Amino acid sequence: KVVIMTKTHASTEKEMWADLDRFRKEIGTERLDIVLLHCMMSADWPKQKAGAMAVLSEAKSKGIIRAHGVSCHDFGALKAAAASDWVEVDLARLNPAGVIMDATVEEILPVLADMKRKGKGIIGMKVLGAGRLRDRLDDALQYALASPVLDCFTIGAENPQQLGDLLTRIPKASVRG
Repeated sequence: KVVIMTKTHASTEKEMWADLDRFRKEIGTERLDIVLLHCMMSADWPKQKAGAMAVLSEAKSKGIIRAHGVSCHDFGALKAAAASDWVEVDLARLNPAGVIMDATVEEILPVLADMKRKGKGIIGMKVLGAGRLRDRLDDALQYALASPVLDCFTIGAENPQQLGDLLTRIPKASVRG
């Protein structure tokens, strides 16, 4: 099964409709599974992105998308996402070393746990600290796979060899069985 997720920098209604049309045309589909407002860097992102949020809500009611949310690159933005009833999915930074995060793991975990309690889907990003945890790959993978707050995670690979290595390591690191 494939889930199609995309991100957008759109802020206005016009920008958001244009992105939805372009994404569906480029991908060759009528429906997108998840659309995220990308790279929220401020706690007042709901005000800044109100137009795009309205379009995504309408697109969901029309069956154009299944879910909407945000990717947070700031702790204040993450807390705002946790408080927002509009957010259904959050792409959140989390790794055991706190690398590429602007708050500690101990500060972030309760916010993500609150999101989970509210039924939001949480996708981990930076689980390998943007490559800075290369020397701790297995530990970082085990942490992400065992996390009670993550539903899944994303990892970028720089080449086919890295991807192959990750595809071998992930099942071995799984503690969920």
